[in-house]
Amino acid sequence: MSAHEHTDPRPPVRWATHALLIVFTVGTLFPVLWVIKMALRPSQDFATGLNPLPTEFSLQNFADIVGDPLFGRQLLNSTVVSGVTTLVGVFLACTAAYAFSRFRFPGRRAGLAAFLVTQMFPGTMMMIPLYQLMDWLGLLDRMLGLVLVYSTTAIPFCVFMLKGYFDTIPKDLEESALMDGASQFTIFWRIILPLSRPAIAVTALFSFMTAWNEYILAATFMSDERAYTLPVRLQAFVGDYTTEWGHFAAGALIVSAPVMALFFALQKHLVGGLTSGGVKG
Repeated sequence: MSAHEHTDPRPPVRWATHALLIVFTVGTLFPVLWVIKMALRPSQDFATGLNPLPTEFSLQNFADIVGDPLFGRQLLNSTVVSGVTTLVGVFLACTAAYAFSRFRFPGRRAGLAAFLVTQMFPGTMMMIPLYQLMDWLGLLDRMLGLVLVYSTTAIPFCVFMLKGYFDTIPKDLEESALMDGASQFTIFWRIILPLSRPAIAVTALFSFMTAWNEYILAATFMSDERAYTLPVRLQAFVGDYTTEWGHFAAGALIVSAPVMALFFALQKHLVGGLTSGGVKG
C-alpha cells in the first residue's frame, strides 16, 4: 500500500477540530489557573492582567488558613456532614428506588410524581419552614440538622437515578434466584447492589457534593463559628469593604480538593452510571 493511501483525506478538518478543542480547553482552565495564581500570591489584592499563569510562588495563604485554630473543626464538620449525608442518602435512595422499580403498589405513581415535584422548588424556597422545624427540634447549630436537610434534598434525584438503573437489570436474574430459594433481601443485597455499582457511585458522589458545597442553608442554620462548614468559612473572607482574595482563592482550592479526589477515584464508574440509567424508564 502506497504512502498516498495512508494520507488523511481531510487534514484541514482535523486541524480545525483540534484547534477548536484547544480553545475550549484553555477557556475552561482559564478561571482555574486564575484562582491558583491568586492563591500563590502573598498579597490579598485582586490579580489583574490577562496572564493566568502564576508569577509568584508563596504558600503563605494556605498556611494562614490551615493554621487557623477553627479550620480543623470546620473541616471535621464538613467531612462528617457530607459523609453521613452520603450514607443516609445512598441507603434510603437504594431501597426506595428498588421498591419503585420492582414492586407495584397503590400510590407508586403518585410517589414518583411527588419526588419529581420536589425537584421543582429550590432549597431557598423551603428555608423558612426548615428553619422553624429545626428550631422546634433543637437542631440549630448541630450537624444532625444539616444531615437531615441535605439528605432530604439529595434523595429525590438519587431515587430517580437509581430507579432508572434498576430498570435496566433483567428480572430473569431475580426470578432465577427466587427459584433457587433466595429471599427478596438476599436478591437485593447480593445481586442488585453489586450490579449497580456505577449508579451507586454517581449517587454517592452527588450526595457528597450536595452536602460539601452547600452554603446558603448552612449559613442560615449555623450561627456558631465552631459549627460552620468550609463553604461558610470561605464567605468570611468576603467583607463589606475589602476581600481577602488570596485567602479566598487558597480556601477555594482546599475545599475543591476532596471533590476532585472523589471524581478521580470514581471516574471509571461515572460514565456507565450516568448513561445506563437512561436506557429504559
